[in-house]
Amino acid sequence: MSKKLFIETLGCAMNSRDSEHMIAQLREKEGYETTETLEDADLILINTCSVRERPVHKLFSELGGFNKRKKPSAKIGVCGCTASHLGEEIIKRAPYVNFVLGARNVSKISEVLHKDKAVEIDINYDESEFAFDDFRTSPYKAFINISIGCDKKCTFCIVPKTRGDEISIPDELIINEAKKVVANGVKEIFLLGQNVNNYGRRFSSSEHEKVNFTELLRRLSKIEGLERIRFTSPHPFHMDDEFIEEFAQNPKICKSMHMPLQSGSSKVLKDMKRGYTKEWFLNRVEKLRSMVPDVSISTDIIVGFPGESDEDFADTIDVMKQVKFDQIFSFKYSPRPETEAQHFTNIVDGEVASDRLSYLQSLHNEIMDEKNATLLGNVYRVYFEDLNRDGYVSGRSDNNLVLKVKGSEELLGEFRDVKVTAIGRTILTGEIVA
Repeated sequence: MSKKLFIETLGCAMNSRDSEHMIAQLREKEGYETTETLEDADLILINTCSVRERPVHKLFSELGGFNKRKKPSAKIGVCGCTASHLGEEIIKRAPYVNFVLGARNVSKISEVLHKDKAVEIDINYDESEFAFDDFRTSPYKAFINISIGCDKKCTFCIVPKTRGDEISIPDELIINEAKKVVANGVKEIFLLGQNVNNYGRRFSSSEHEKVNFTELLRRLSKIEGLERIRFTSPHPFHMDDEFIEEFAQNPKICKSMHMPLQSGSSKVLKDMKRGYTKEWFLNRVEKLRSMVPDVSISTDIIVGFPGESDEDFADTIDVMKQVKFDQIFSFKYSPRPETEAQHFTNIVDGEVASDRLSYLQSLHNEIMDEKNATLLGNVYRVYFEDLNRDGYVSGRSDNNLVLKVKGSEELLGEFRDVKVTAIGRTILTGEIVA
């Protein structure tokens, strides 16, 4: 019988792809198969996030519960961003943990598995050309890393300390991976990087052709059988006209854009070291919407950043009202270790930050209700990828609307035109018209 692997993934799409890489390596090199039952597992992995404080607290509560439930012979490994910045402290606080593997060291999973109390957290380790074995959680879409690490100096963000300097993966490796998954039936790829549109800034070798993100998109779109390209997250600072024009004109690029705002205040953006202003952000949105009127725009927003005044928050609300984001990921600021903002002293009162967050989220709900009311009766081309338990099959439109229809697994991996018949805040119901 094969050995059993249980893996819990916390955090972003890059963490999900890291988990797929570890599953692939453990299947091919160590003979593991995945299980959803922790008690059956011979190896338990937690792939962690450290962008906010809450996931770090969750890690240690999860570890304690896992240790009580696991069978005596099972090993526990902690991986990902929290592993990178806490390292040996994890084993000190949870001595039953067998190894710690940082976010920049995923390819070493087989190595640490056989070294009790191993701690591999080198953020300068270069995996940009490592040939991972293939595993994907979905047969219909594929995550593809195009870069690792981050060179930004955002004062609130711990990611550069957990994932190291930014290195782009050579375009020929990306294109070959895309061709391979398309040959296996995938019709949609999802490009991943901390700042995808900064692609090409640095490669591990000077021998690699210097290709920027816009050119990479052009080359990928020439792959026969590939029908959709998505990506996350582009940085507003790098959204030049060439990039926006390619986004608008290339029919294979899905018309949804994640633009992390963080704050609508130019003053706060400067304190965050984001590199752009409120005016630049709004200018980029205006250009996008002028070329792609139905583009879906999502964002990240932090409220209560140190020094954020009522006037600064009002600027964020002003951007909210002007842009009318289709989705927001919004949080109260929480100080992260090894960041510049950790040492800022002009802290915003917790209740004030909570009130601002509540107002922001309430406003967004109003915006979404207003926007969704206009969608009834519209027809969208939907790529179906999920079989729901309630007799529905769901998928996404080109501009990232989630729609579900009555159906079976025969629809999975297929495109259909769907007419919206009922509105929900996060998911729309429809019927197939073609």
